[in-house]
Amino acid sequence: MTIEFDDTLITGNETIDTQHKELIARIKQFVDSCEMENGKIKAIKMLDYLTEYTNFHFSEEEKLQEEIGYPGLKEHQEKHAEFKKNLKDLDAFLEEAEGPTDAFVEQVKSNVVDWLFTHIKAFDRSVAEYIFLNSHPDRL
Repeated sequence: MTIEFDDTLITGNETIDTQHKELIARIKQFVDSCEMENGKIKAIKMLDYLTEYTNFHFSEEEKLQEEIGYPGLKEHQEKHAEFKKNLKDLDAFLEEAEGPTDAFVEQVKSNVVDWLFTHIKAFDRSVAEYIFLNSHPDRL
């Protein structure tokens, strides 16, 4: 599974893009830990590490959206809550399992990697575009 920040994920907002790079790096570390043999403890630690940064990043994004009066803030918050629930579900799955199974890694792929990449390309890019257009009213 390839997990890299690439040009398709650039929103054009330096702060958001920098945080997304960090978030994706943490997801990659988490997935790598899941693929290690006997990696349950490492995977749990990496999931905690990922969850901590996710909470920070989402808080920062929502604060930014509130400051600029972004009209899609409520929907964005709902999407963030969905992702946080996905992480909690993965934590519960991992706690009950002997370790990160193939089924677990598949859930990570669909509920973390695919979800985040889709979210960035749609929701976060629209926030960055809103910021850009509001800071450049001559472009309207």
